[in-house]
Amino acid sequence: MGKRIISQRRGRGTSTYKAPSFRYKGMVSHRTYDDTEKTGVMKGKVLDIIHCPGHSAPLAVIEYENKERILVLARNGMNTKEEVQSGNLAELNAGNTLPLGKLDVGTQIYNIEKSVGDGGKFVKAAGGSARIVAKGKTTVRIRFASKKQMDIHSTCRATIGTIASGGKSEKPFVKAGVKFYKMKARNKLWPKTSGVAMNSVDHPFGSGRGRHIGKSKIAPRNAPPGRKVGTIKPRRVGKRK
Repeated sequence: MGKRIISQRRGRGTSTYKAPSFRYKGMVSHRTYDDTEKTGVMKGKVLDIIHCPGHSAPLAVIEYENKERILVLARNGMNTKEEVQSGNLAELNAGNTLPLGKLDVGTQIYNIEKSVGDGGKFVKAAGGSARIVAKGKTTVRIRFASKKQMDIHSTCRATIGTIASGGKSEKPFVKAGVKFYKMKARNKLWPKTSGVAMNSVDHPFGSGRGRHIGKSKIAPRNAPPGRKVGTIKPRRVGKRK
């Protein structure tokens, strides 16, 4: 007897495949973009560095002069009782948050805003950083670790430095139990079974002679959920020439 394939079970939206966000410590963001940020500087202190299962890097709890507390990505080398600054007139030191237009070319930055006041959208993984390569009148050109470059408005904010836990992905898991608990912390589907390794009643690509699909990988446009697997609405297929 067949059963629902993984794509069908994930589509139901049950707790098995939902991210356990109730275990996460909170959202990582820059402080509110208010008049103090635009015209002055707000000083704060690092109270604690914590672990959050929803983030690959450790988080730092910062309390500012106005008693506002936020969670930020911990900078490499950050420690408790360290002072940080956020605002247009902040010093150009590691861990401080400033608009991109105030930073020098060659500065390493992370948690970069896409639009003014959104709290940070780019470069938020452990060990990550980007670099400022050019500055214009209203935009700043950023080069990411992937060598991709992007022009962002100069009033968008970013934090100076590199995110902590660099080289985390280089540590081997050694045994399957370690990988099991890592994936379980975020409700990730693991281990993954290939569709061609299943029976034909369990997956459209299953059965056959060996690990061979035996049909086109492109899913029919009007296929039901149990058949909509493989390459879904691809723009192109085949080897790029």
